[in-house]
Amino acid sequence: MPGIVLITGGSRGIGAATAHLAASRGYAVCVNYKSNETAARAVVQNIVTGGGRAIAVQGDVAIESDVMRLFETCDAQLGTLTALVNNAGILETQSRVDAMDAARLQRVFAANVTGVFICAREAVRRMSTKQGGQGGSIVNLSSRASVLGSPNEYVDYAASKGAVDTLTVGLAQEVAQEGIRVNAIRAGIIDTDIHASGGEPGRVDRLKATVPMRRGGTADEVARAILWLMSDEASFTTGSFVDVSGGR
Repeated sequence: MPGIVLITGGSRGIGAATAHLAASRGYAVCVNYKSNETAARAVVQNIVTGGGRAIAVQGDVAIESDVMRLFETCDAQLGTLTALVNNAGILETQSRVDAMDAARLQRVFAANVTGVFICAREAVRRMSTKQGGQGGSIVNLSSRASVLGSPNEYVDYAASKGAVDTLTVGLAQEVAQEGIRVNAIRAGIIDTDIHASGGEPGRVDRLKATVPMRRGGTADEVARAILWLMSDEASFTTGSFVDVSGGR
């Protein structure tokens, strides 16, 4: 049964697509955003206009106090969480490892690793039957980069997603008897504006020939896989990965 889902980085791209699809399937949605309030409120307005329930909550997942406030606001305004989508993440301008400085690495790992851990911690504290919860589902957004390494572009991003993969496997085993399933999506080359953040808005067009299906994926295609992992249709699936990558 649908319940309440918190989606980090839910104002655009895969997060926004997941918010809309979750709402269409009956979930109440907490749309987290870091800075783009206008986009987040547009997502919420579209959901509410369609008869759904949604709120927008600002918070930087790299800051622990923001994460605490985010989850507490969701508790107060929507109710007990039943699903978390750890979608928020960043990448920096394309670079080789020998040109990366520590400040860059700290930014990437704070958002992509520490943020995911802290959000998962807060979700477990609410969902675990051992702690009085009713169970739930956590879906982490990883990347095929965790397997492929992303050489000459984003090895730091790829490494951060490797950490997400390890978290997914380990946490899934920790909470398997507490009513919580933990899985991850390894997204491939998806047509969202994250590529512009790396300095190459046209990256999908450049790389689509390396994808067996010869195209980039869409945010909606990733969202459908996320919703499946959240659903009762995936009731015996935990510690697992779904590659949404066109075969790459």
